[in-house]
Amino acid sequence: MTDHALSFETDLTKLDVATWEERIDDIAEEYGYFEPLGDDHMVAFLDAGPKLLVTFETYETISKLNPDAEPRGFRFAREDGWSVLCLVAKQESWFRHPAVYGYFDRLVDDGFFEDFDNVVFHGAHSCGYAAATYSVAAPGATVLALRPQATLDPRIAGFDPRYRSERRTDFTSRYGYAPDMIDGSNHTFIAFDPAQRHDAIHAALFTRKNVTQLRCHSLSWRIDAAFDAMGIHDQLIRDAMNGTLTAKAFAKAMRARWNQKTVVRTLFQRAFQTGHKQLAANVCAFVLRQSDDPYFAEKLKELSSQGITPSRPLTPEAAE
Repeated sequence: MTDHALSFETDLTKLDVATWEERIDDIAEEYGYFEPLGDDHMVAFLDAGPKLLVTFETYETISKLNPDAEPRGFRFAREDGWSVLCLVAKQESWFRHPAVYGYFDRLVDDGFFEDFDNVVFHGAHSCGYAAATYSVAAPGATVLALRPQATLDPRIAGFDPRYRSERRTDFTSRYGYAPDMIDGSNHTFIAFDPAQRHDAIHAALFTRKNVTQLRCHSLSWRIDAAFDAMGIHDQLIRDAMNGTLTAKAFAKAMRARWNQKTVVRTLFQRAFQTGHKQLAANVCAFVLRQSDDPYFAEKLKELSSQGITPSRPLTPEAAE
């Protein structure tokens, strides 16, 4: 394969899931292939260069957060000439389905991942779990997982009360416990907000020699949206692909973006408008810890009147 950018345009906004799936099918069939994986999952492969980005997303996240409502990987095929393998769940599933297991089994049997020089697995939340667990199919890959769960098996994750309805889902069979699945990765990066206790415990379960934890202070639970608003999400993926992502480089990028008031205001507005008010309150508190700012002071006052307060108290005295 030669490294070349694909030329296609998409505008998949305001489409129902069936129509959206048809449009993705059309694009993928032109440049690679499209395949339904049972009734609730699908995969689109765009064949470009020798670098492969494997993404896991839900239709809801794509339609609400991604520009033009296209899978995140598509723009890397256009702008960077990467091949992309985009797996999509129609609803939250943690990609726990025999059809998905079987698909990755086939990729392994066919030696699919061996055709690429660099492979990155990426996802957030339930899709971060999937990125970590299915990376076992591509030894030597890099994993960038944002706020992943290690498992929802209640024998291990009984500390986490947030997903009770998912506890009946099988997390013990094929491609099950995500921390064990990353042992063969070249390196795995786990991004999380330490103030989110349950997320921090999940992150701790990933502790391995080949794991770097990326601490995202004050970003709350919607880390992917925060990275997008801060303008660093795509660059982190590129750094992971190029082998230049480190904890130090990540911290430097975060500091630089936090210090730009326009970026911080954009982050606040996006968090507020999309209903992520805890993140919005954390952004206000971050700014106000640095200096007085009437805009953020007023916004924090509004949020506080609704019972939304920062994860960390604004002042040490408030914690006493």
